Amino acid sequence: MIGMVATVAVATPAEANPKYSGIVIDAKTGKVLYSEDADALRYPASLTKMMTLYLTFEALEAGKIRLNTRVPFSKNAASEPPTKLGVGAGNSITVEQAMLGLITRSANDASTALAEFLGGSEERFARMMTQKARALGMTRTVYRNANGLPNTAQVTTARDQARLGIALRQHFPQYYDYFSVRSFRFGKQTINGHNRLLGTVRGVDGIKTGYTRASGYNLVTSAVADGRSVVGVVIGGRSGAARDQQMRKLIATYMPKASRRGGGNLIAETKDAPTLTAEVAGKAVTASVSGSLDLPENGPIPTYRYNEARIETAYAATSDAASEVVGKRALAATLKIQRDAAVPPADLTEQGDAGAAVDELTTSSTVASLATDAVPSGWVIQIGATPDKGQAQDLLSKAKNQGGKALSSAQPFTVAVNSGSQQLFRARFGGFDNQDRATAACKALKRKGFACWASQQ
Repeated sequence: MIGMVATVAVATPAEANPKYSGIVIDAKTGKVLYSEDADALRYPASLTKMMTLYLTFEALEAGKIRLNTRVPFSKNAASEPPTKLGVGAGNSITVEQAMLGLITRSANDASTALAEFLGGSEERFARMMTQKARALGMTRTVYRNANGLPNTAQVTTARDQARLGIALRQHFPQYYDYFSVRSFRFGKQTINGHNRLLGTVRGVDGIKTGYTRASGYNLVTSAVADGRSVVGVVIGGRSGAARDQQMRKLIATYMPKASRRGGGNLIAETKDAPTLTAEVAGKAVTASVSGSLDLPENGPIPTYRYNEARIETAYAATSDAASEVVGKRALAATLKIQRDAAVPPADLTEQGDAGAAVDELTTSSTVASLATDAVPSGWVIQIGATPDKGQAQDLLSKAKNQGGKALSSAQPFTVAVNSGSQQLFRARFGGFDNQDRATAACKALKRKGFACWASQQ
């Protein structure tokens, strides 16, 4: 493993500030452009909510929940200290409202409610968070809660938070835009966000702020400009203003040094997360794990991310639970087609305009000429998987018709795979020469109601 290299030094607030850590990563190559105490243990504060959102996005992508699924608030969630949305015990909000609450107000009550909803309990969800951290290569991070409220055993590093920031961008392009939201309406309130760099620093598109007295002022920032892309982390700032100013300096200094080349496919999820060999509660003590602490100097890391059998079984919708993942802004057209191949029809009470799209899609006559079993190289996007090849071809035909310019030169094809005892046919488009074009196509299809994720062949 190639070691970390820090290039040009930048004036930092690290002098006489033992809480400070910082790092800047070239998000296209993985090169470390700047580093100061990047592997020192720190408290994440509300940066914790980035992992809560990662697991929420993963559940959305797997079809376990949808954006308008209701999230109940227990007495425990409702009683969390501010900042919070103030939802009373026994009430509920949508998944999308909870996500926006985490991103803008950094709502502690919504974080706990999501954790209890997705994990069964906040303690179990915290174990899921730590396991996911290991799978993403965050080797020094331990989670004990979903919101970042003080806990001396909940620790991280600047490097680990950079990995998480890159993973959120790379793995969930269809949801990442939520991090650029600066305000949203919640009941009669307009809730404004805490991220002061959005709209004031060229290229900044998110991600998350954080603060507790023990951690200091924290910030993970993503910026994309002029074909370059960086993710920076500042932990332990003395004030919000000082933290923001430091991040502005880091972006101004290191964005021009980032590469315009590189696939950006940097953070892969391992099939089996490394096992924690020890957990010792206490200040500045974390689990001992194997593996390198370094991001690579030259990407990409292997592209494995998904447990594809699990994801595609959810896509194929082989039980009546498929009706639970159909919503106005979710996967109505895709899941209806795939479900019909496996179970008897059922009412889709919230499919809206997607119903007409499904009817048109299932009678498409252009499928045979569009679909091919030739597998192109480079970046591909997948829009679903179904037990029936004809259904997969129909899905490709409809996506091609609605994808517009983003799919004008894309090559549709199907890939047969075995998922347990069942054969599935992946519906994919190839011919994208870089990640940006593949994720742009996914965004275009998401706006039309299709599921989509991008990967490199």
